[in-house]
Amino acid sequence: MSQNPTKHTKVLIIGSGPAGYTAAVYAARAMLNPILVHGSEPGGQLTTTTDVENFPGFAEVIQGPWLMDQMKEQAKAVGTEMIEDHISNVNLNTSPFEATGDSGQKYTADSIIISTGAQARWLNLDSEQEFRGFGVSACATCDGFFFKNKEVAVVGGGNAAVEEAMFLTKFASKVKLIHRRDSLRAEKLLQKKLMENEKIEIIWDSVVEEVFGDKDPKNVKGIKIKNVKTNEVQELNLDGVFIAIGHDPATQLFKNQLEMDKEGYLITKADSTETNVPGVFAAGDVKDKIFRQAVTAAGMGCMAALEAEKHLSHN
Repeated sequence: MSQNPTKHTKVLIIGSGPAGYTAAVYAARAMLNPILVHGSEPGGQLTTTTDVENFPGFAEVIQGPWLMDQMKEQAKAVGTEMIEDHISNVNLNTSPFEATGDSGQKYTADSIIISTGAQARWLNLDSEQEFRGFGVSACATCDGFFFKNKEVAVVGGGNAAVEEAMFLTKFASKVKLIHRRDSLRAEKLLQKKLMENEKIEIIWDSVVEEVFGDKDPKNVKGIKIKNVKTNEVQELNLDGVFIAIGHDPATQLFKNQLEMDKEGYLITKADSTETNVPGVFAAGDVKDKIFRQAVTAAGMGCMAALEAEKHLSHN
């Protein structure tokens, strides 16, 4: 099979989503002719979100997949080369940097923007996946608003789960926190707040076995939970289920090359998207486990492109 010649670019953007696409828009407008390499399902986590009500600039509800399409088309229109490939190997010790795709294509780049994102961990029940976006969510900040005066459950026991439960009490009439152990991993101060909140009920030693609901129109009606100590199964009637058992950043590719925290998120300098390797930048959920919003990811994409441009003009 004849090998494509190596593709060189001033800026290689790995990953799509709000961070990657925004970086591409800014880099292309700076005449850097970026190449953006995305996987087979471009757009990231927003492509699994239906209604988006909190992205600035849209008074009407918009759809996540539509928003990502628009960003992609905008990046293309201003001069980004989009390539569907999966980067399977990078070498950040060379100059220029090198990357190789599953396609066999080699890429070299004077700077790299990493926007590979993160994925919410799911319980991986068929019923959970069936109702994803129809009452099952992994983001309270995104979807809590839709559960005004309704009953919801949060699954998990860490800081994220406790914070989501607290946040949901602003909207929901009742929040049940379901945890498979008999104590929480969350910080003590958070736990105290949680225990003091009358809207929250904690169900210990329990796991979700099934999500059930209506098929047409699709919406959640409740869950079946099992007590891991007694094996007793009970049904809870509720309107929404929030899964808060953590996220996994897509950073395997950069192990032993870039600094990460213990959970695998890329570490960047303060007020910057620059990693510990000059010329390599990280934007969006691949480095952000605090905000995880489309608008903050887009903001970081902009920062990364501006920082890349500055880096290139100095070197």
